[in-house]
Amino acid sequence: MAKLKTIKIFDTTLRDGEQSPGASMNIEEKLRIAKQLQKLKVDVIEAGFPIASEGDFEAVKRIAQTIKGPEIAGLCRASTKDIDRGWEALQYAGEKGRIHTFIATSDIHMKYKLQMQPAAVLAAAVKAVKHARSYTPNVEFSCEDAVRTDLKFLAEVVAAVIDAGANTVNIPDTVGYTIPFEYFNIIKYLKDNVVNIDKAIISVHCHNDLGLSVANSIAAVQAGAEQVECTINGIGERAGNCSLEEFVMTLKTRHDILPFKTNVETTQLTPASRLLTTVTGIVVQPNKAIVGANAFAHEAGIHQHGMLMEKSTYEIMTPESVGLKTSVLVLGKHSGRHAFKKRLEELGYDLNEEQLNKAFERFKTLADLKKEVFDEDLDAIVTDEVLRTEEKFKLSHITVTCGSFAVATATVQMEIDGTSVRTAELGDGPVDATLKAIKKLTKAKAELQQYMVGSITGGTDAQGEVTVRLAEGDRTVIGRGSSTDIIEASAKAYINALNRLHYKQEQLRDSL
Repeated sequence: MAKLKTIKIFDTTLRDGEQSPGASMNIEEKLRIAKQLQKLKVDVIEAGFPIASEGDFEAVKRIAQTIKGPEIAGLCRASTKDIDRGWEALQYAGEKGRIHTFIATSDIHMKYKLQMQPAAVLAAAVKAVKHARSYTPNVEFSCEDAVRTDLKFLAEVVAAVIDAGANTVNIPDTVGYTIPFEYFNIIKYLKDNVVNIDKAIISVHCHNDLGLSVANSIAAVQAGAEQVECTINGIGERAGNCSLEEFVMTLKTRHDILPFKTNVETTQLTPASRLLTTVTGIVVQPNKAIVGANAFAHEAGIHQHGMLMEKSTYEIMTPESVGLKTSVLVLGKHSGRHAFKKRLEELGYDLNEEQLNKAFERFKTLADLKKEVFDEDLDAIVTDEVLRTEEKFKLSHITVTCGSFAVATATVQMEIDGTSVRTAELGDGPVDATLKAIKKLTKAKAELQQYMVGSITGGTDAQGEVTVRLAEGDRTVIGRGSSTDIIEASAKAYINALNRLHYKQEQLRDSL
């Protein structure tokens, strides 16, 4: 086998991924994801857009101060003010800090969004890169909407920013428009026509609007790209981004025709996927490649027979290679605190003494209600009960009465900014009555756009998991709650979403 070329993995879950509707994360949540990305051994973590808000700035700063190993990038428009603010946060990463600056280069963006002539765009790009270079030699430049950019102008911009000092040049498919053959030719054109292209790494950033982001990224690598920008679970703007786990495992599985590799620790893929789901509430569909619940499930009799004879008949990779454990039972009501702590550490949680005590107490309560406690239950306990930041709205208790011939009534008691409040409401059912009572107490104006109920594990004693989507104005959030009581899980999810909405409003106020 020929020597494999290493492709850099630039993870933008915390920047582009967070731009998924409802996926907003607070600082502590971003730091948890960043620590998992460190375990995953990605090459670059794009930690955020420092000038976007005070919260985003602090998140990038904390990650730059904390994470060791990967480079830490911050996105900046081609603006002196953006770049100054970006480096203010990134400086703590030292030589691992990367300024990622960009400007649109397609005719449609220049005409309607920027209202700038090509010469002015070119000048702005060069000026931005030179200013970024005054802080660090680690500068990436992106030609936004590169795929719809005139090729000669694209080549001119790429050559100019490399001359100005960019050592990475990104050629993004910003709107998910291209197809593999076309994208291959764009990258090859730049390799053949930009005289100084050997002085920079070509990066690609593909969106999934046509479902081709992974395929396009592979085509770009075949044409000579050396860095791929992607996200965990493929989350991101609109239809999302190139899925990190799909791209990485494609290279790992098909060395026979793809002479490439990455530095990613693939056994951390499933833990990363699950952590992102618990933090954002955005559930992975069961048939999702690599990390979906059905990715290694076999139901058809012919498939099962083949698997019993030889696993490779129907599995092109092992579950263990992506971090999927073969054992599912973790702990029970007789388990001790030491075993509980060790299992949480294996799942990637680093809790202080107070947090561990709270989690263990909640675990013991759950273990009395359930025969078996699974990893997914532990994820829910830690995420829903322990690691949430200071909340404006807190649930105290709920009492619900309902029946076939009775109007559902919910009495809800909450704490709002530390003050205990209580009310009762009627509804079409117990969930409707409960959410109406919460809405009345919190004076919430948000619209409930989506309500989903699922089971975290199997069995009638399983914890129910509720995910809700709320919208107020141009802000959309997702809330998640879990409990063996589905009414309580619904209340927790709704209140979680209201707290996330409040957090986003606070971020907006801080940025003004």
